[in-house]
Amino acid sequence: MTDAVELVITPRTRDLGGFSVGRVLPYAKRRMVGPFVFFDEMGPADFAPGTGIDVRPHPHIGLATVTYMFDGEIRHRDSLGFDQIIRPGDVNWMTAGRGITHSERTDTPRRESGQRIHGIQSWIALPEDAEDTAPSFHHHPKTSLPMIERDGMSMRLIAGSAYGAVSPVKTFSPTFYLGVEAQAGAILELPTEYEERALYVVSGNARIDGEEHAGGRMIVFREGATPHIEITAASQLMLLGGAPLGQRLIWWNLVATTQARIDQAKTDWIASTDARFADTVFSLPPSESEFTPLPEN
Repeated sequence: MTDAVELVITPRTRDLGGFSVGRVLPYAKRRMVGPFVFFDEMGPADFAPGTGIDVRPHPHIGLATVTYMFDGEIRHRDSLGFDQIIRPGDVNWMTAGRGITHSERTDTPRRESGQRIHGIQSWIALPEDAEDTAPSFHHHPKTSLPMIERDGMSMRLIAGSAYGAVSPVKTFSPTFYLGVEAQAGAILELPTEYEERALYVVSGNARIDGEEHAGGRMIVFREGATPHIEITAASQLMLLGGAPLGQRLIWWNLVATTQARIDQAKTDWIASTDARFADTVFSLPPSESEFTPLPEN
């Protein structure tokens, strides 16, 4: 590795029943990058007609989730009553705060026709003073997100601020998150105002201080580094990072600064499912009747 690079992470493949994801974060040697506590590449996967994704309702606390699609569509439903299809380039930003329940499914038309799914799912940890904020959901169509143009490069600012632009997505700590399409020969300069920064190569190739990095790698940079990054093939990239938040605990879909908060959410989910969600802490999204049981360990 070059002096500018702290770590290179290769995703670990997880099979979700015929649908694979590449788990990047958390990683044993790097649990977070800025506030990003979870980072998965979904697919690419081709679903035949009559098949699709069915992630049953499940709880979250202490984080914000964001799904960014390259191909395909996913239908989000949550316990606040939001029902929103996400398409390539759009942002569904769900702040769990003190607690929310949601499902992710393939909508009927796409299930009937079949589709290709490819995207990134990320969790952004909330700062300690916002862990128990009220849950919320916001949909941002791609036309509402700033586009940053450089020679041979187009960058969509998903969240936070970078290169003089500010995303309309509400964040709770200093953050930047961009989807990048770059042509061969483009030169990428990292934002300099953040302590923790990483580049994920979805496809293509990036040469960093003379070292090649192909698709399916996250390159984590040292604080203050100014690497020379040349794109050597048409590439799809994700840039991410921000201010460090300190240690976070993750158990299942729950993120918190203390084990007590995780344990309370476990208890609340069991109580809610036992009572079939009547007058409980967690509730189901409207029109949903299934739920995901609490894992045994």
